[in-house]
Amino acid sequence: MMVNELLKDPMVLREIILDHYEYPRHHHLVEDESYHQAHMASESCIDDIHVQALIKDNIIQDINFEGVACTISTASTSMMTELLIGKTLEEAKEIISNYYAMIDGREYDEEMLNEAISLQGVSKQANRIKCATIGWHGIEQLINESEEDHDSKE
Repeated sequence: MMVNELLKDPMVLREIILDHYEYPRHHHLVEDESYHQAHMASESCIDDIHVQALIKDNIIQDINFEGVACTISTASTSMMTELLIGKTLEEAKEIISNYYAMIDGREYDEEMLNEAISLQGVSKQANRIKCATIGWHGIEQLINESEEDHDSKE
């Protein structure tokens, strides 16, 4: 079976989500002033996380997160860190745009999202959309701040 076929199996999708929830990647914060940080909290559930990123020379060098979050929020943010570390800001913005399209039930590029396509069913659960996007909104805020900092230095 091909990878794309495996990622259509509901049990495989569930396992990917649970793996990222139970063993989240980059689930720690670092004490380093060169990292920018965003605090993201939901008024509708327990999600309350800090997302931090090290962005240098237009490339996302590192992303970390920490806090209290539900399964979907933790898993989606963990997947996000794996997808975006090492990407240019333009590449990251394109991936984020495709992720939001998937979550909104619009057309998107599956290849670009890798394991994050395991969250495609969220588009049918309006109450989970905020959970699936809270970390992504955090990194988007940090990318915007980085670009504003870069523009103000020119």
